[in-house]
Parts: sequence; structure tokens; C-alpha cells
Amino acid sequence: MPFGLLKYGFRKRYPAGPDLSWPSDLKSHYDVIIIGGGGHGLAIAYHLAKHWGIRDVCVVEKGYIGGGNTARNTMVIRSNYITPQSVRFYKAAVDLFGTLSGELGINLMYSQRGQLTLAHSDATIRTFRLRAETGKFCGTRIEMVDRAQIREIVPSLHMPEDARYPILGGLWHEDGGTARHDALAWGYAARAQRLGVEVHQRTEVTGIQIEKGRATGVETTRGAIGAGQVVQAVSGLSSVVAKMAGIVLPIRTYPLQAMVTQPLKPFLDPLVSSAGLHVYVSQTARGELVIGGGSDPYELYAARPTLEIKEGLAMHLLELFPFLSNVRILRQWAGITDITPDYSPIMGKSPVENYWLDAGWGTYGFKATPASGKYMAQAIATGTVPEIIAPFGLDRFATMDLINEMGATAASH
Repeated sequence: MPFGLLKYGFRKRYPAGPDLSWPSDLKSHYDVIIIGGGGHGLAIAYHLAKHWGIRDVCVVEKGYIGGGNTARNTMVIRSNYITPQSVRFYKAAVDLFGTLSGELGINLMYSQRGQLTLAHSDATIRTFRLRAETGKFCGTRIEMVDRAQIREIVPSLHMPEDARYPILGGLWHEDGGTARHDALAWGYAARAQRLGVEVHQRTEVTGIQIEKGRATGVETTRGAIGAGQVVQAVSGLSSVVAKMAGIVLPIRTYPLQAMVTQPLKPFLDPLVSSAGLHVYVSQTARGELVIGGGSDPYELYAARPTLEIKEGLAMHLLELFPFLSNVRILRQWAGITDITPDYSPIMGKSPVENYWLDAGWGTYGFKATPASGKYMAQAIATGTVPEIIAPFGLDRFATMDLINEMGATAASH
């Protein structure tokens, strides 16, 4: 990377050009149509073209690329989940993030600085022990830490023994980190386009064409398009789009809010979260504090922030860092999350032939992007669902082979 920058800087003619080109017309038919131009949809398109030679691919997005939940998250990357199936999958995603900047040719600002999750009760300590052992068994870097170790990891943390929510211990996940969400979407989009993939923005899907139980195309605001296969990757609108294909998903949609403060001098290197307090925080390279928590308590398809959540996040953050009481909040935002009963995603085949599902991510979608793109593309190209994502199929809700990840997020729902 340094030598590339030097060569770029000393050239008489800068080779800079537009990262993305926008096709003007839709073709009448594509081998694969992907509904959703967020991180997952673009990653699937990239892997289809790069690794499977399927380049007659069209990504349709009703807004702009990366403008949905990809742009409305807090950039957390981790693999400290509860079940072995989830740990293995998210570990694969973390491993892919390590080399992704070079592969996509864009600086994702990937920073692996660890995540500390705090325990405020004996019950949480017991749960953390189980998570630590599961993580170690699956190859992640994770361990239990006591109060003394927590002080070393985050010296600025408020830890009096008589606190209202005393810190009894924690779960230290060395693999945790962050990356730029917008760069991820643009990187996948640019690389996919160079391989022949078409990305059409402002193109909303209004219906799914089905003949004899088989998906044959989509209807859009710019006309109908035929397809050999159709993939939906639309995050919070998963159940809405699936209904167009006659599929009822076990998903409910809730807003998820976050906010960011004014820049401060660096004082917080790892990510810190507390499920008991429903809050998590990290500090960006620009010094801002990114603060999030649990989803809203009621279903809604509107991405709007509320004063109630802002007050709750601020109040709980001050339990951990009281000296931040005079820090100003710069902005607040919300996304809409598609949550399944077991808080795990749905990946793979659907009841409609040639119609693929990438849905139900809830609050876990961004960190899964590279692995979801890789393995969903493999499933679409070969017709066989890879072993690593097979447990996340829709049919698990019929067989009751659930993958319970409730409470595995940085803030419980």
C-alpha cells in the first residue's frame, strides 16, 4: 500500500477516475438478480463474479448503494457469540475482514482492538464462562477477565464496588474491532462492476414473477426483468419483499438507534459494552464516541431517532464513564432490523425454487458481510448450501433446530 501511494503521487497524470459507473438501461434478462444494494447484496454479486465466473448479475436498489442498514450501524466486528454454529460463521467473517482492504483496493480502516463486555451479576458471569469456552473451542480469541484485568484494559472505566450496577467481571474478545461501513459497500460495488456486474440505483422492486413454483424475474419501477435466479438481501424489509414471492418469514422489524458525540482526545481503545445496561461504546479514529444499545420496544418500519432512546443511552453510558456528562451529542440515527425468534439469520434456499434468502440479521448484519457474500454466492452458483451456513436455513423453524443467540449482542434486546 505505501509503494502504491508513492507511485500514485509522483505520476504526472493521476490515474484517478470514477469508482463506479452507472448503467443507464436495464437488460431484459440476467442470470442472477440481487434485490438490495447494501453490503450483503453487493458482496454476493462480487463473489459470484470473482470466484464463480457468473458475471451476468444485476443488483437493484431502491435508494442508493449502502444507504440502508449498511450506512446505519456502528461498525462493530466480532465473533463472540453463544452457539458453535454462530461462532464459526462470524469467525470466518472476522478472518475475511483482515485481508479485505487489499482485496477490494479500498481502505476499510479495519481496526482490531478488542471488545470488552461487562458482567454486572453472577448469572451473567456464568453465561460468559460458557461463551468463553465455546469461543475457544471454535478458535476465537476470547477469555474471562476479572476486575483487575478490566482496569488494565480500560483504565478510565468507573468501577466502584458500591456502584448501582457493580462490575463483577467481563468477557474479553481480542478479535473484536471496527471498519468503515460506507467503504465496505463502495469497495464491493466497485470491484463487482469491474467484473461486469450491473448496479442499478433508484430501482425499486414491486413484485416477484413466479411460474410453477419457480422465480423467473422481478417487476420494478423501471419495468420487468427476467432472471435465472433471484436473491433478496434487503435487511429490515425482508418480510415485506418475501411476501411478494408468497413467502411468510418468521421476522419482526424493529428500529435500532445509535448516536455519536463531539470528538474527544483518544482515551478508549477497545469497544466496551454492557448487556445489563443496554449500552455499548467505541471511539473512532476522529475521536467521536459511537454509542448504541438495544432495539426499540415496538415494531416499526420507520428509521427515525427518538428522545427516549437518546436519554437512555446517555444515562447508561454515564454509569460507566461519568466524566462524559458535559460532552455534546452531534447526531443520532436509526436503522430497521429484521429479527427472527432465535435472533439468528436466515441464509439459503426458500420455498420458491431459484429464490434465495439473505435475511433476519437483526443487529448482526454488518459484521457478517464478507462471509455472507462468500457462502451465499457459493450456494447460488452450485445449488448446494455450504455446510457453514446450512444450520441457518429457513426450515429450522419447522424442525425446531433453532440457533438461540438472544442476548449475544453487545446490548440485549
